[in-house]
Amino acid sequence: MLRLINKRRREVSVKNAYTLENEMELIKECRAGSDSARKRLYTLYSNRMLAVCYRYTGDMDAAHDVLHDGFIKIFTRFNFRGESSLATWITRVMVTQAIDYLRKQKRVNQWMVYEEQLPDVPDHSETGDNSGISEEQLLAFVAQLPDGCRTVFNLYVFEEKSHKEIAGMLHIKEHSSTSQLHRAKCLLVKKINEYRKNEERK
Repeated sequence: MLRLINKRRREVSVKNAYTLENEMELIKECRAGSDSARKRLYTLYSNRMLAVCYRYTGDMDAAHDVLHDGFIKIFTRFNFRGESSLATWITRVMVTQAIDYLRKQKRVNQWMVYEEQLPDVPDHSETGDNSGISEEQLLAFVAQLPDGCRTVFNLYVFEEKSHKEIAGMLHIKEHSSTSQLHRAKCLLVKKINEYRKNEERK
């Protein structure tokens, strides 16, 4: 499951590297206040960033709100310094915006869960394969995870944050991060197995 997601992420990263040859010129124009440049930037990244926002919020209406606020922040400040690719920087802005949204909605409380309060989930997070499961379906399963599990899973898998970094970002204990990730993987495997059984019955 994680191998499939990371493989697709690497493929997208390589593809994007060839579509941003004029990246620095676009950045200069955006900083100069060019509306046409901002429109090009939005057109280039909006669909991909909407998917990022949806992965974190689990709700498409909320994802659109986060996307809107994220681009307003980008166009207002545009403090890109070139320490990473533009795509990586924009993704980071959207992730921060999504987490802020969840925190403002008080859904952050679900991250503060004690071990004994987590429902039991069979420990089969690394079993089986993902043949027959599309990337879109797998990401839809990720969006359906509980807020805490989903947020930790996204940060660990997609943003490649360590549990220590995640704990600092979400103001939780490092052990809580590892527990939430484990639970997320178990729930995803359960969803995948249920999906396969339903498909076999058709």
